[in-house]
Amino acid sequence: MKYKQYTFLAIPFLVGCHSMQKNISSDHEYKVKLDTLTLFDPGRARKIPVAIYSPESQRKIPNQQVVIFNHGYGQNKGGDYFVYSYLTEKLASKGYYTVSIQHELTTDALLPVEGNLQIVRRPFWQNGSDNILFVLKELKKTRPDLDYKHLTVIGHSNGGDMAALFANQHPNLVYKVIAMDNRRMFLPRTSLPKIYSLRSNDYPADEGVLPTSEEQKKHHMTIQPTSINHGHMDNKGSMEEKRILSEYVLKYLSE
Repeated sequence: MKYKQYTFLAIPFLVGCHSMQKNISSDHEYKVKLDTLTLFDPGRARKIPVAIYSPESQRKIPNQQVVIFNHGYGQNKGGDYFVYSYLTEKLASKGYYTVSIQHELTTDALLPVEGNLQIVRRPFWQNGSDNILFVLKELKKTRPDLDYKHLTVIGHSNGGDMAALFANQHPNLVYKVIAMDNRRMFLPRTSLPKIYSLRSNDYPADEGVLPTSEEQKKHHMTIQPTSINHGHMDNKGSMEEKRILSEYVLKYLSE
């Protein structure tokens, strides 16, 4: 994939980027354009690669909502912000301005696998929450026309834990959270942001992560069991599994 100077999206602290157009099947409303770039957060001296999936339209899409997507753990190999393209492309095809963040860098420490994971992994989730906040601030500078009052943050697994932490720390910035089988970071017990969670059939969440039935009823939260394995919620899933997950996410976005 060739890189070229990215000139029409003037985001400060730009490190590098490229642009490509992708066509999707005719049953979608919009063609999808994929732009990638790398932001730089000077406060943390950190690069933040992002992939932007946007609907192509001759006319401005009124009240265009923003979705920020957060990938599951990829052992720092990179490229994880592309491996949910079945969903990010689908969302863009339906008119959502979808930003997928690469949270892990090859120079990062590996995610701890021993000890109290809710404690030892918290700094990694905090890094993700800070990434989301920085990307959102930069996006507001360059695309002030988008609808940030209805921001949706989606994340799978470790990215779902990041999304949950971000919503706990910045509830005034988030309208909806869709956590795809997050297992460690507790979901906010709130009516706003609106909370949705798609659960796998093979990995349970830690105690206290998911709301009780009483909390779900009180705050109108949606906890949806599925027959899909935890590891099949990215592009590795079957066509049917991808269809099921996409339909759930689009349903939650439309509510």
